[in-house]
Amino acid sequence: EPGISLLPGPIIKGFLEVAKEPQFYTYAFAGAIASSGLYAYIAGSPFVFMELYHVSDKQYGWIFAIIAMGLIVAAQVNSVLLRKFSSEQIIRVTLFCQCLTGLALVVGTWFHVLGLYSTIFLIWVFLSTQGFAFPNSSALSLAPFSKNAGTASALMGAIQLGIGAISTALVSFFNNGTAMPMAVVMCVCATTSFIVLLIGRKIIAKAAVNALKLEVEKEIPG
Repeated sequence: EPGISLLPGPIIKGFLEVAKEPQFYTYAFAGAIASSGLYAYIAGSPFVFMELYHVSDKQYGWIFAIIAMGLIVAAQVNSVLLRKFSSEQIIRVTLFCQCLTGLALVVGTWFHVLGLYSTIFLIWVFLSTQGFAFPNSSALSLAPFSKNAGTASALMGAIQLGIGAISTALVSFFNNGTAMPMAVVMCVCATTSFIVLLIGRKIIAKAAVNALKLEVEKEIPG
């Protein structure tokens, strides 16, 4: 659009306007933090599978493909579920399930009860939830915008990549020769995302009530 300035000042101003919307920052951060578990997996899985479980590079490639397939299939299932359930319902259940899976991964790793196949299964379930979480969080965060949809989308992408970079760095920083750094970061991402969602939904509801009160006050002067 020729009428939109690409100078830093107007761009930052547009980002600040978008960031004030409770629905945007709730679902943008919830989705970004949840997806950071994927970045943690990508950072830690080569060491976990190839060094700890001694799989070959070819076997790791197959493991990576199988886990990725779960995410792809989940995204297709999500489109079917949307015919019956709302995005709000789907993402709430999804992030809760991701929390439980992340906790199971941490507990199983801590007590050394997970083998190669059980680890693959838990990670497969964990990342399959991304096929539900990411599209719904994206749709919900962009829903309030029409004119500023491009700005909102750009900011959402920046938030996602920024938090993803942090989770990747944490897996590397806390590397101790075990699978715990990867498992813990994945679990923390899922848990934090769910907490952000719960708190954010209350803020959204409160903002909606306040907006309704203002509308009523305008219609009934005095």
